[in-house]
Formats: sequence, C-alpha cells, structure tokens
Amino acid sequence: MAITYPLITVSTRNQVDKSRAAAGFFGQWQTAKEIWSTEGVGGFYSGIDSAIFGNAVTNGVYYFWYEGVKLGIAVSKERAGLASNTLSTPEAMLAGALAGAATAIITNPIWVVMTRTIARRSEMSKLGGTQPASGTGLSTFSVAADVFQKDGVAGFFTGLVPALILVINPIIQYSAFERMKQRLESFRGARQTSSPLLTDLDFFCLGALSKLIATGITYPYIVIKSRMQLRQGPDDETRYSSVWDAFSKIFRVEGLGGFYKGLESKLLQSIMTAALLFFSKEIIFRYTLNLITFLRGLRASRKVKMN
Repeated sequence: MAITYPLITVSTRNQVDKSRAAAGFFGQWQTAKEIWSTEGVGGFYSGIDSAIFGNAVTNGVYYFWYEGVKLGIAVSKERAGLASNTLSTPEAMLAGALAGAATAIITNPIWVVMTRTIARRSEMSKLGGTQPASGTGLSTFSVAADVFQKDGVAGFFTGLVPALILVINPIIQYSAFERMKQRLESFRGARQTSSPLLTDLDFFCLGALSKLIATGITYPYIVIKSRMQLRQGPDDETRYSSVWDAFSKIFRVEGLGGFYKGLESKLLQSIMTAALLFFSKEIIFRYTLNLITFLRGLRASRKVKMN
C-alpha cells in the first residue's frame, strides 16, 4: 500500500474536484505538483493510517461474512438433499456480493474519514471543515471528530449507496479473470506445448487486465462515492442528494469527463495492486505445494529408515 498510496491521493483529489479544471494526465500531474510544493512528501500519504486500518478491517469483516454466507448456502443445500454441498461459481459470487455489502456498511465510516483527510485542502477548507496549517496534515482523529461535530453519526455513512453498488467491482474482476484464464489455457493447450500452460507473467497480466476492466466499468460510481463522502456544499448546485442527482449535476457542469477525473492514477494503482496480488497468490500457492511435497517425502524417508 505504501508504494501505491500516492496514486490514491492524487486520484482522490481529482475525483472530488467539481470545477471544469483539466482532467486526464495533465490535471493529475498538476495536482501532484501542487501537493509536492505545498505539503511535501507527507501530502501524498494523507490518511494512510486510516487506509491501512480500513484495509485490515475490510479484509477481516469480508472473510468473516463470506465464510458465514458460504456455510449457510452449503448447509441449505445439504438439508435440501442435494448431491453436493460445494458452492457453484454463481453461488460463490452471491456469497461474495453479500459479504461485500456487509463490509461496505461496516467500514464506510473509515473510508469517509480517509477521503476527507486526503481531500482536506481541495474540498474541506472550502466547505468549512478543519483547516490545517501550511505544511501540516490532519490526524485521523481530528477529521473523525470534525465529521461527528458537524454532520453527526449520519456523516460517517455518506456515500454508502454508491459504495454498495461498487460491490460488483470484484465480481466483474473475478469473472473477467476466470474467463480470460480459461481462454488462454485453452489456447495454450491447443498448441500442446510441454511447458506449463500459464506462467507467473501470465497471472500478473491477467490480474492487471481484469482489474482494468472492472475499474473502467465502475469508475463513475467511485467518483460519486468520493464526492458524496465529503461534506456537501451549502448550495443546491454543489450538493448531491442521491446517486442520480450526482450523475445529472456532474454531467451538466463537467460533462462526461467529470465521471473519469483521476482515472489514470486510479487505474495504475488498481492494476499494480491486483497484478501483484494475483502474482503473489500463485507464487505462494506453488511454494506451499512444493513445501508440502518436500515434507511428505521427508516423512516417508524417515519411516523407511526406522523400518
């Protein structure tokens, strides 16, 4: 996360920019230069403490609910007398979607604090939030206190609806990954090569490409979520009352490009994260398998010696 977090900062600050300012690579480069000149290196890591905490909580909550839902489906199938109580791909996706929804609700307060911390200079100061002194940042606790003081408990759940919609992101990513993996394996198998069907580089590229597809499809909701998580403006033009209201106002004021501000930074960050995840997963799986095989062989040899 420390490697890719500056990309999150640049992307988020572009996402919440409601002006007609230049989008695309040029706009993000300008944002990065502004952060560097006014806040230094620390500016690129605004809110990283809440982000690390949020990722840890998200993973724990997600897998807790995922295993619970998966167990419930398996038990229901067993009671129905079905031959197999293992989950099919659609059932696994359903379990993932329900777990993702529960995770989005529980962890939304953490992401609200992180988003407001990252966007403190570009948005919070304009809307009456805590204003940091030049060269300093806002702590997670001061931002959380600011949210509670000015918006109450409800302030921690702003942007929840688009966050729930974004549950489809990993489903799209997983579906794309599996489909491309099957196609590539089929192609390699048809060539009847003696080497393994898929290499580590293949998994790296498939992970990156599947995340590219998922993020590209759902990015407008990421922009809307980030904007709704900020304190809303005092006038109707800068206030989003719903997801549809956000869509209509962004399109009217900023055009289609408004839905894709910060896209380049976000894609690069997402692709790097996803590619490294799939790559490391396959590496860990292979080395674990080799270790188990080695230990079994060692155990067998010891038995032979004892006999």
